Amino acid sequence: MTEHRQQLTTYGELLADGDFEIVAITAGIGNGWNFTPDAIKNSARLWEGAHCFIDHSWFNHSLRDLAGVCSAPQWDDALQGIRLTLKANGPSGELLKQIGRELLADSTARVGFSADISFTASKDDVVEIVKVHSLDLVYDPARGGAFLRALNSVQGNRPRKDNTMPSPNNKPAAGVLEQQLQDDRAATDQLLTIQAERDKLAAEAEQARAIRQRMCANLLESELTTAKLPQASADYIRKQFAERVFEPHELTAAIDDQRKLISSLTANATVRGPARLEMFDTRDQLQAAIDDLLLVKRDPGSESLKVHRLTGIREAYHMLTGDFDMHGGFNPARAQFQATTATFPALVKNAMNKALTERWAELGRAGYDWWEQLVRVEHFNSLNQITWSIFGTVGSLPTIAEGAEYTELQLGDNAEVSSFTKYGGYVGITLETIDRDDARALRNAPRELAAAAIRNISEQVADIFTQASGAGPTLADGGALFNDTAVTTAGGHANLLATALSANQWETVCAAVFNQPMLISNSAGYYGTGKKMAINPVFCLVPRALQKTARDLFLNDWDMSANVHALNLLKGSATPVTVPEWTDANDWAAVCDPALVPGICIGERFGLLPEIFIAGDDTSPAMFANDESRIKVRHYLAVGVADFRPLHKSNV
Repeated sequence: MTEHRQQLTTYGELLADGDFEIVAITAGIGNGWNFTPDAIKNSARLWEGAHCFIDHSWFNHSLRDLAGVCSAPQWDDALQGIRLTLKANGPSGELLKQIGRELLADSTARVGFSADISFTASKDDVVEIVKVHSLDLVYDPARGGAFLRALNSVQGNRPRKDNTMPSPNNKPAAGVLEQQLQDDRAATDQLLTIQAERDKLAAEAEQARAIRQRMCANLLESELTTAKLPQASADYIRKQFAERVFEPHELTAAIDDQRKLISSLTANATVRGPARLEMFDTRDQLQAAIDDLLLVKRDPGSESLKVHRLTGIREAYHMLTGDFDMHGGFNPARAQFQATTATFPALVKNAMNKALTERWAELGRAGYDWWEQLVRVEHFNSLNQITWSIFGTVGSLPTIAEGAEYTELQLGDNAEVSSFTKYGGYVGITLETIDRDDARALRNAPRELAAAAIRNISEQVADIFTQASGAGPTLADGGALFNDTAVTTAGGHANLLATALSANQWETVCAAVFNQPMLISNSAGYYGTGKKMAINPVFCLVPRALQKTARDLFLNDWDMSANVHALNLLKGSATPVTVPEWTDANDWAAVCDPALVPGICIGERFGLLPEIFIAGDDTSPAMFANDESRIKVRHYLAVGVADFRPLHKSNV
């Protein structure tokens, strides 16, 4: 059954300000639909909490139009409709009451309410009301219920002009309603004109306020820059004044208050003469010295720390170990820092990890992290085999009739798995290297390890597209990752073509990916029967030879095709990505956003960046046997395919 949405108008009798008892909807014909008593009666609970707005909106209502809220809905057999209480409140609550006062000068006047609802129907008969969007006060209504009485008001039961008492069980006659509608239109037009003028004035005031707010924001940043307050104080004032309109003297007073507070807090700690280093311990000083030696950034907070500049790696080794005889051990009698827990291997390891991180970022900017934007990276707490998640295995939720039993959902049985692989190795720094004072070798080690690790991931992701002569790995359904077999066949993926990259071919590939059916089950009768994935690819993977072609397609303002002078309609529709490891000059691929539909996944156990360890104390077997400190790198990764649907290959 198809769900419909209509706006059905009710008429009401407004007797006084405050809370009103109204008829929200009654059985009968509305906008060509027959609203049956059963459908109306079963919808009673849906009216609880429904909001009343001024005027309808097919899109989102504005908060300023909120005029009231409905409560206590119940079925009324006599009225054949839903009776409920309407309480006027919100930004337009006063407007709701004002319209009542000005339009309905006597006790028999009417106003128009329109119910915005969604329902299912069989032919012209409404079967079920599924949602109440709002009950709104509108101009020129069509049909509906009525205001019955004003609650908590002595006027609620006053006689009509014909000396009869208003009865909640009497519906207004159709002729009376039409006449009342004509009488109300002129007054409503006047009120709507007044409201339009108010809206215009409010818009102009809001525009002026926005200009003042921008001026205040500029003044705030200018004054904070000039004040040269500590960062914490500047942030505190910025939080106070950001995104608000203020007077300049308020900001000046706040800055003066912060200066007085800082002066009060630091008065007793003021030291004249040489700068004090007591806020850092010996380990901090040693770490800063080692960081400087290996040309890496210091830890935050220690950038201005004055430390001894080491002449080389040999001096650092002697100073921390006391091993002037180069025996590969620790001599506490000759070590210069016996009172610290810092050791030569630990300090060097910290500096090397920072060097590795810096080098990783540098290589990323050079393009070796191309894979990061098109894979999903997940952290795991064990090295167990991974079963990857898949998108869209439940296409939609079925309808459950009232009182009916829930049915079991068919979850897609994705079976793509990957296992963790441990990668690593070590670099040896011998005592001879230390004695020759070769700090350059120590500086280069972590940078080489970073390059090896990031290139390793790059190669593995690139290999998914190129192995098996460009067909990719074999998936759990028995088909190669990229094949041109129909998806209605076991192992068929329909994601392989053999056409060169062009604007028309990109559109063909996008359509193929968009139309891929989502997984229901890898079994006969279910192949290719899911709903369309309905997502376009956003990354175009190319070798270096096609880099200019891809950039012309997706980055240029103008169409670069021969004999064409027009705007480039593909600009911004995809991001060209150059794959360093691809050697074929013509093959290319398309990939969807992994945040929406993950196709390739990377699992990490101890972080995406590799770990560095150093074995170099006097108990190390390598030091005992080889006079060597070993810098080891370890990397646990699992790289695999989660789903073929967001991936498409063109082997030209």
